[in-house]
Amino acid sequence: MAQVEILMPKMGESIMEATILKWLKKEGDRVELDEPIVEIATDKVDTEVPSTEAGVIVKLLYKEGEVVPIGKPFVVIEKEGEAGAAPARKTAEPATVSASTPSVKTETKFSTPVTRHATAGTDGDNRFYSPLVLNIARREGIPMAELETLPGTGAGNRVTKKDILAYIESRKQSSRIERVAETAGVRTQEPPVYKPSALAADAGKNEEIIEMDRMRKLIAEHMVRSKHTSPHVTSFVEADVTSMVKWRQKIKDKFFAREKEKITFTPLFIECVIRALKDFPMVNASVEGDKIIVKRDIHIGMATALPSGNLIVPVIKHADHYNLIGLTKQVNRLAENARNNRLNPADIEGGTFTLSNVGVFGNLMGTPIINQPQLAILATGAIKKKPVVIETPAGDTIGIRHMMFLSLSYDHRVIDGFMGGSFLRRVADYMEAFDAEREF
Repeated sequence: MAQVEILMPKMGESIMEATILKWLKKEGDRVELDEPIVEIATDKVDTEVPSTEAGVIVKLLYKEGEVVPIGKPFVVIEKEGEAGAAPARKTAEPATVSASTPSVKTETKFSTPVTRHATAGTDGDNRFYSPLVLNIARREGIPMAELETLPGTGAGNRVTKKDILAYIESRKQSSRIERVAETAGVRTQEPPVYKPSALAADAGKNEEIIEMDRMRKLIAEHMVRSKHTSPHVTSFVEADVTSMVKWRQKIKDKFFAREKEKITFTPLFIECVIRALKDFPMVNASVEGDKIIVKRDIHIGMATALPSGNLIVPVIKHADHYNLIGLTKQVNRLAENARNNRLNPADIEGGTFTLSNVGVFGNLMGTPIINQPQLAILATGAIKKKPVVIETPAGDTIGIRHMMFLSLSYDHRVIDGFMGGSFLRRVADYMEAFDAEREF
C-alpha cells in the first residue's frame, strides 16, 4: 500500500501560509476523494481543504493552531490497493514519514506548491519569524531589536506579512510627519499607548474583558490602516426610489417562480453603481505611491455581516458583464457562502469598489470606512416613506414617496468634492430613473 502526502494548497497570490483551525478527521479515519479533512485560516479567509486522495489517514503532521507553509505536506494518507510507488522524501516538517514505506507526494487540484526560503528565524525568546517577514525586514532596514517590538496578529503573537507591511507604512508616515513638523518648527508628541495588560489590571468586578478573535483583529487592523492611509471625506444625497420599490414588489414572486432566486434591492443598487462607475472611471481606481491606477475591470465588493457579528466583503468579479438576473444570482451565492463559511480566497480578492447596505440594519445612513486599496465606498440607508414635494408642470404637490439616503466615503488624495459629489448624485439619478415597467 502506498502512502501519499497531501500538500497545503495555494490560497491566493499573496498568501504564503495557513493556520490549522480544526481537524475534521483523525488518524485512522477513512477519507474519500474531495472530502474535507481540515479547516484552515489565512489572512484572507477561513475555509476547508478537501482531500485529493481516498484512503486512510496515517499521520496528521500539524496540530491545531500551528502554521503550515503553502506547498508543504500537512497530512499523510495511505492508499489502498497500490504498490510500487516511489519512496517517501524527507521533509523539514514537524513530522516525517518512514523512508521504507512507499510514498508519493500529491497536491490539491487547484494549486502548485510555493517554494519557501531556508529556515525561519527566532529571537532570544524563541519567537518565530517566517522567511518572508525576515526578508521584508532586511529590505526595509528594520533591525532584529526593532522587529522584536512589533505586535503580531498570527498564532502565538507571530508577526505576519500584513503586520510588518502595516508597520512599515506607519513608519514612513511618522517619518513624513516628523519632517514636516521639523520644517514648521513644531515638536511632535507620541500618542499614549494602551496596553491590554494594563486594562486587565484595572478591570473592575462589573467589567468583562473579551479577547478579540482572529477575524476581529484583522478587521481592526484593516480599518485603522485605512484611516491612516486615506483622508476620508463623506458626501450625502437623498434619492426617491419609489419606482424601484414598486417594481420589485410587483415582480418578486414571478422572479422567484422563474429563476428560483429571491431578488433584493442589492443587485438593483449595484446595477446603478456600475453605470455611474462607467461615467466616472476615476472612482474605480487605487493609489500606489504617487501613481493613480485606474481599473478597467469593475469588481464590486458587497459588505456582508456574518452570524458571528464580524464583517466580510465578497466580490462580484466583472460585475458589469452581468444583467440583473446574473447580478441577483451572484449576490445571493456570495451572501449564502459567506454566512455558511464557504467562501474561497478568490471570492474576497480584487475588489475595485464596495457597496455597504446599512439599511438592512434599519440605519438611515452611515459613514463607511474605505476598503483599501480602493478609493471609495457607498452606503445605502433604510428606505422610508415620507411626504415629499413633487414638482409637476401643473404645479407642486405633496405625495408619499419611498426615500433613501446614500453616503459616499472617498479618498480625498484623488477624489475631490466635485467628483465625489457628482458621482454620488449620478448613482441617485440612476436609481430615481429606474423603469417601473421594466421586463426581466
